Amino acid sequence: MASLGSSELILNPDGSIYHLNLLPQDISPIIITVGDPGRVSQVSQHFDSIEIQKTKREFVTHTGHYGGKRITVLSTGIGTDNIDIVFNELDALANIDFQTRKIKDQKAQLNIIRIGTSGSIQTDIPVDSFLMSSSGIGFDGLLHFYESGHVRNHALEKSLNDYLGWDRHNIHPYVADADPDLIDIFSSNRIRFGITGTNSGFYGPQGRSLRLQTKIPDFNEKLASFSYQDQRITNLEMETAAMYGLAKMLGHRSISLNVILANRPNKEFSKQGRQSIDALIQYTLEKIAQSQLV
Repeated sequence: MASLGSSELILNPDGSIYHLNLLPQDISPIIITVGDPGRVSQVSQHFDSIEIQKTKREFVTHTGHYGGKRITVLSTGIGTDNIDIVFNELDALANIDFQTRKIKDQKAQLNIIRIGTSGSIQTDIPVDSFLMSSSGIGFDGLLHFYESGHVRNHALEKSLNDYLGWDRHNIHPYVADADPDLIDIFSSNRIRFGITGTNSGFYGPQGRSLRLQTKIPDFNEKLASFSYQDQRITNLEMETAAMYGLAKMLGHRSISLNVILANRPNKEFSKQGRQSIDALIQYTLEKIAQSQLV
């Protein structure tokens, strides 16, 4: 197998991966991702101990221990473009030998858990509730740049695209599903399930209009009315679909856990967002500690 060129596998002078500024030994196979760099310390403050703290750009990483588990928490920044960087570089840390620049024969599997915020598009899903994404619908184009057909939920994709009829708007959503084993680990009567829309922006791509007119004025209402095998599109955010698709292609497992900060049809926004996020953090850490993840 040929070595990866320096323009493809880009390493810093200290041997760390280019954007994340991490060495292979810096990460655990159990990884929590958060969008906001400031939320990394909100997670790691609950750790029993912290062994590594590194920062570069929007990528802040803390690795430590909680409940006998070694856990890495990493900020991704916002959007699927950042997820593309983070997931490819995490996989490189786990599965490429940085000395030889060759892909390892024995592949490691990472468990990547998103603790994120989201907006509900259903009137009956209140702010401050928790939601687990059973599938992610990508309204961005990321997975279309990869040979991703084998990891996508084509039946749900077809049903959604036939229903939306948005080809005329050059919108071609892809769908990827959560890892079933991680669904089992993080399920309880405390958390809801739903199909999550992953959008390429926060304003127009999520049907928000401040001074610019959106092209599809009933964007959220159209999505909210869709159903597939008794499942609804419940919420919108900006990372989940890419996480699920890239994880499956790379042989990793991923789950997206959301705090609902906004209810779009009810025009409500949480008045206790930080407390709700902290509650989901503690929920997630306890589920990890009680699991067989290593």
